[in-house]
Amino acid sequence: MRRSSILFFILMIGVSCMAQITHSDQGTVDRLAAEILHKAAGQMNKNVSFNVDFSATDSHQKQVMNQKAQVWYNQGKYRVVLSDQEIISDGVTVWQWNKAARELAISKVANDEVDLLNPGKLLANYDKSFKAKYIRTENNGMAIVDLQPRSAQSYHKIRLFIGEKTGILHRMEVHRFDSGRELYNIAQFKTAHTPATMFTFDISKHKDLEIIDMR
Repeated sequence: MRRSSILFFILMIGVSCMAQITHSDQGTVDRLAAEILHKAAGQMNKNVSFNVDFSATDSHQKQVMNQKAQVWYNQGKYRVVLSDQEIISDGVTVWQWNKAARELAISKVANDEVDLLNPGKLLANYDKSFKAKYIRTENNGMAIVDLQPRSAQSYHKIRLFIGEKTGILHRMEVHRFDSGRELYNIAQFKTAHTPATMFTFDISKHKDLEIIDMR
């Protein structure tokens, strides 16, 4: 799985009334969508952990990928554990550990990736990169909000499913222009108490790795 795929997220919300629209220097702002995204950002910017079930389909809606990941996240720092690799960041450096190949790639967090790899920041500052639109709230209390990118991307829409009362992100759909989709289902979202060492990679404990330093 590509790092950007699973972490796009790590990066990354009854009501039938129309959302109120206001204006800003960024253009139109959907007020109800803004309220839901603000609540979601507050949840994501805590010290949390959750599981992600990631799948992807191609232009013919055929499933091409299905994996699970465990994620710890805290203020832009994260640790993602997959079956064959771990991806760790302290907010400045990213360590990508390929267990099967016994390889460790080290890089800096790129400026143009910050929003995608930092879901808390993505949600808190979504209006800089996206136009948000409230779609509806389903009977199960899940609010649906669409984010449309302001600049050209490989996708045309990100659809978020967020608990309207809790602010917890439960599902994200990335709709690509080729009709394919990437789906992220989130489960067991909870507050976590993780030490700072969770978000760094101790090379001294893995001396047999081939290290590729791209910093």
